Amino acid sequence: MIYSVEDEADIRDMVLYALRQSGFEAEGFASAPPFWAACDRECPELVLLDLMLPGESGLSILRRLRAQVNTRDIPIILLTAKGAEIDRVHGLNEGADDYVAKPFSVMELVARVKALLRRAGAPERAKRLTAHGLTLDVEGHSCTINGEAVDLTLKEFELLRYLMENRGIASSRERLLSTVWEAEYLGGTRTVDVHVQTLRTKLGACGSWVRTVRGVGYRFQEGNE
Repeated sequence: MIYSVEDEADIRDMVLYALRQSGFEAEGFASAPPFWAACDRECPELVLLDLMLPGESGLSILRRLRAQVNTRDIPIILLTAKGAEIDRVHGLNEGADDYVAKPFSVMELVARVKALLRRAGAPERAKRLTAHGLTLDVEGHSCTINGEAVDLTLKEFELLRYLMENRGIASSRERLLSTVWEAEYLGGTRTVDVHVQTLRTKLGACGSWVRTVRGVGYRFQEGNE
């Protein structure tokens, strides 16, 4: 979940739209009080923070985030006025991870979000993923079922890898597109459905473990649950 704290509705809506189109879950807030209330409900993965806000300033929010144990390591990107160099310096000195000057390109902003989340350090990915007789060898880039090789295309392999790494969790088609096909892919979510269908066929009896989650997307769940 990404939180955007921005009092200008047009900018906030544009940012949220771009993030959601890129597969992220995102919520926006016009001021500090609803932002803090949301943090109490769910701690975000990243915060986009405007410095010029009504009431509590962005710099104050930044300081509080860095002072609290449960939020001090959250990646933070500042959104600042184009000429406000001193504000950017203060923000970076207070612990912000990056900044984007207004007006900005939403494509650049999304790219910075992705880069910062990568730098924030996801846990090391497993080198071998297994589910009963199904084995995905990540380093060897091979798939076997009970020792028999399964010939997968690159995208089928990466799709299965993502689903197995997040087994039991429903992933939206947009999230799968963003992760497996990356942002530059413009073919729409239908390609996810097509690849899931071919993947299920190639996996045979294990294909039913790639489950459809109605109204959401797909999840990997082995067995007959």
